[in-house]
Amino acid sequence: MNHPTSTLILTQNNWQDYALLDSGNGLRLERFGPFRLVRPEAEAIWKPTLPDSEWQKADATFVPSPEENGGHWTYKRSLPERWKMEYQGLTFWAQTSASRHLGVFPEQSPHWDWMQHQIRAARRPVRVLNLFGYTGLATLAAAKAGAQVTHLDASRKAVVWGRENQNLSNLDSSPIRWIVDDALKFVQREIRRGSRYEGLLLDPPKFGRGPKGEVWEFYKLLPSLLKSCRQVLSEQPVFVILTAYAVKASPITLYYAFQEMLEGFDGQTSVGELTLREASGGRLLPTAIFARWNATPTNEEAK
Repeated sequence: MNHPTSTLILTQNNWQDYALLDSGNGLRLERFGPFRLVRPEAEAIWKPTLPDSEWQKADATFVPSPEENGGHWTYKRSLPERWKMEYQGLTFWAQTSASRHLGVFPEQSPHWDWMQHQIRAARRPVRVLNLFGYTGLATLAAAKAGAQVTHLDASRKAVVWGRENQNLSNLDSSPIRWIVDDALKFVQREIRRGSRYEGLLLDPPKFGRGPKGEVWEFYKLLPSLLKSCRQVLSEQPVFVILTAYAVKASPITLYYAFQEMLEGFDGQTSVGELTLREASGGRLLPTAIFARWNATPTNEEAK
């Protein structure tokens, strides 16, 4: 049995349109495009670096409220309904809504860059399945690198948002299938249809519901999903990425799950944490754990 010899710490690359300005006291101060926003952050148990006067310049703050099934935003200044952001040639909408999320997770950008490298280095057609794809930034990054992508999310709103991002990014001619469905049920149907993919992206929530009320629970259903995903991998897969938020698990947990899922394939698995780096104090704010696997390049691919 192989064991992980180390874990990686991946930090978001420099974004012109995003910055973690500061964090502390259970909060994070961020800039999304031209707007400063404050959101809850349980990991930020330290004191902020910036003075209160800088935090007071925030345009909006998300206030948690269990009675409201999440919370609500309070605004110091009027924000547009949505605004454009950019990253490495991708253009997409950001907006405040009923949840604390804005349609983009900047800490995921190292995965997008790494995935694009795997797709281009393969030098052959790559079909990618993106499960729990949200607003489609990973999908668009894969498509921009030349992959044919199937994007799936249980939220119709998220899928519509993703298609709008495709249009903003001038990727309308890219081969992307946008699907609203339950992840596990869809993958099981793909097995029966004989569909195969060279790349897999999985970003499952801790808890969620499918479009027909299907219940998703991370620990209960992830093993079944990974087992099914193994059956839709092609004979020559290129990469697999799994990201997990808000779960009581270690990257080592994901490592052994990948070892089991990808047994028999020649490649390497890396595990670690996704983080955001403060502009103020330089601290790393952990956001999620991940595992990712890439195939050992063939002689032709390595040239």
